[in-house]
Amino acid sequence: MSLGAFLSNRLTLDTGGDLPSSIYDFKIVGLGGIIMDFAAYRGKRMLIVNTASKCGYTPQYEDLEKIHVAYGNKVAVLGFPANNFLWQEPASNDQIAEFCQTNYGVTFQMFQKISVKGRDKHELYRWLEKKSGKGPSWNFCKYVVSADGNDVRFFSSGVSPLDPRILAALER
Repeated sequence: MSLGAFLSNRLTLDTGGDLPSSIYDFKIVGLGGIIMDFAAYRGKRMLIVNTASKCGYTPQYEDLEKIHVAYGNKVAVLGFPANNFLWQEPASNDQIAEFCQTNYGVTFQMFQKISVKGRDKHELYRWLEKKSGKGPSWNFCKYVVSADGNDVRFFSSGVSPLDPRILAALER
């Protein structure tokens, strides 16, 4: 097992224990193998999305990239590939990175593949569900986290990233 795979497993397994009190306590491995400390996102709004490359909603990557470019440093767009819904993300982390870059020019932060539901649900998604009252029902569900990290709003897969409700939440 590579060091990246080891760290990814160590940092993404649901331990079943207490959840961090703040989103800024999370440290999760990015697609490039670097541990991303969520404390770096303090003061920014976050748009967190569970993604998949073989889903009917996959073209939403394009709109997520538009948000990333348009909002610059004010909003962190964070993509979490997951293979939880009809095995629509079977690719390896390297293949996911290449797919996102080649097909959608993704420059926003993508993370290594995690689980967003079930027994092995990542702690981040347990935290998001606890704060918003809703867990992902499909690929490309969206969570908008306020700049202070306290308010979390859920948007289903069918809601475009450019929907006025999401844009309003990103501007509050």
